[in-house]
Amino acid sequence: MQARDIPHVLSIQQEAYSSELLETEPVIRARLAEAGEHALVAEDAQGVCGYLFAYRSRVGKVTPLDGEFQPHPQADCLYLHDLAVARRAAGRGVGPALVQHNLGQARTRKMRFSALVSVQDSHGFWSRLGYRRHETLEQPQARNLASYRIPAVYMVCPLHD
Repeated sequence: MQARDIPHVLSIQQEAYSSELLETEPVIRARLAEAGEHALVAEDAQGVCGYLFAYRSRVGKVTPLDGEFQPHPQADCLYLHDLAVARRAAGRGVGPALVQHNLGQARTRKMRFSALVSVQDSHGFWSRLGYRRHETLEQPQARNLASYRIPAVYMVCPLHD
């Protein structure tokens, strides 16, 4: 992802998420600056059709909605914060391809897990990619999860083969 992709990311976000989950342009720009190596876009003949923001973290750490990424120096986990695909690209495998690319990077770096917050009834999608509900969160992290203000599920996927 590059700065020139941000307008497309904002447009796809608008299509994909309910108004409670929309993050502002300054937040999106900060995400790119904080974790650019794990910020990806997919393109088709019409341009950007999907994106993924991720960063190195620890299992059990939940990024609050609109919260700053906090990359961890002893990361054991690639945290997938935001995946969205344009409607025109739905059903073409764009989302799973972006996820698999980032998980490949995480495995190369010997990370043991990937984690995320599932919203808008997407837990079935994430379950098909190997993620499972993670019930045990410390109280500050549970508050971060509650910041989504809609039903949200913290999920973890082991990355060891």
